[in-house]
Amino acid sequence: MKIAFVLYDGVTLLDFAGAYDPLTRLRTRGFVPDLEYCTCARQERIRSFEGVELAVDMVSPDLSGFDYIVIPGGNVIADLLRDRKFIAWLSIDPGKTTVAAVCGGVLLAGAAGMLKTRRATTNPALTEILRKFAKEVSKDRVVDDDRVITAGGVTAAIDMGLYLAEKIAGPAARAAIQKQMDYPYYPPGPA
Repeated sequence: MKIAFVLYDGVTLLDFAGAYDPLTRLRTRGFVPDLEYCTCARQERIRSFEGVELAVDMVSPDLSGFDYIVIPGGNVIADLLRDRKFIAWLSIDPGKTTVAAVCGGVLLAGAAGMLKTRRATTNPALTEILRKFAKEVSKDRVVDDDRVITAGGVTAAIDMGLYLAEKIAGPAARAAIQKQMDYPYYPPGPA
């Protein structure tokens, strides 16, 4: 199993790390020993919105070769929505690859055409923009609609990461990872 974490200049660090942490524990804790994961971007290094510089593992790989891709949000989403090359890179068939996006990353998945027939959620501040891309907008913290999983704002990345950990390795693995992370907020209650 292979997971790609999509990065770009201006990404929100917690949007990325919130999903990365529980998902990578699937391998480090031995739940999915053959799990492969990497960071991907269109350049070798990126700088998060908060100023953290990250070296990426792969530059512009074919994202359709992964079982899961995770798209975090960031403070440059408006610019990326107009970046045709970036959106074309993200445009994969969610029938073969599961796409998971959080916060503004959900809008990027929408711009890549993945939400036209799907229910989705995002950061509450972005709900009106999401209506342009999704068939239905939800206030739920995590929404799973036919291989496209979306999550609300920033900290919802942790919930999405735990949700994906359970989807991949089962409830016992998710519970063990959640306990190790000392994160008592999953599953989320009603919105």
